[in-house]
Amino acid sequence: MERTATVTRTTKETDVAVTLRLDGSGKSDISTGIGFFDHMLDGFARHGLFDLECRVRGDLEVDCHHTIEDTGIVLGQAIREAVGDKKGIVRYGTCILPMDESLVLCSLDLSGRPYYVSDAVFPTERVGEMDTEMVKEFFYAVSYSAGMNLHFKILSGGNSHHMIEGMFKAFAKALDMAVARDPRITDVLSTKGSL
Repeated sequence: MERTATVTRTTKETDVAVTLRLDGSGKSDISTGIGFFDHMLDGFARHGLFDLECRVRGDLEVDCHHTIEDTGIVLGQAIREAVGDKKGIVRYGTCILPMDESLVLCSLDLSGRPYYVSDAVFPTERVGEMDTEMVKEFFYAVSYSAGMNLHFKILSGGNSHHMIEGMFKAFAKALDMAVARDPRITDVLSTKGSL
């Protein structure tokens, strides 16, 4: 069964369309109007081996906030929808990923209970046209829309670009691990019987 979701969201601030295929090959077709953000989403798709189409028109004349946050909301919804009933999946994923001088830990649980924790503090206010404070807003939106616990620890850092890229790639690898099927898991991996 193909695990794919297409989600759209239109407001007065943004128009977002995302198609996500969990069992993909890392192909992406992304246009958000923010070059660095496109680069991060491409890295997410490529390193998670997800196929991702993402088209966003946002009020960039205001700033990058609505575009990035709303993309996080829609991507989170697509993850939740594509995962489906969660029967047979590993549920948890963790990755410690090096990116030059930076070392990032990402750990997540597709528990149905949203929670976001991060200790990331960036040395610069922007990378390209993306405000670094938007990294938190993006991942917070993803975690709450997907219904996942999502934790980041910056074990070492120094360069904002490397730290953020490490976060996106570590998230991709952890999510790929969490959505993987295990034939030993015949139902939902929970003592409650549901997630």
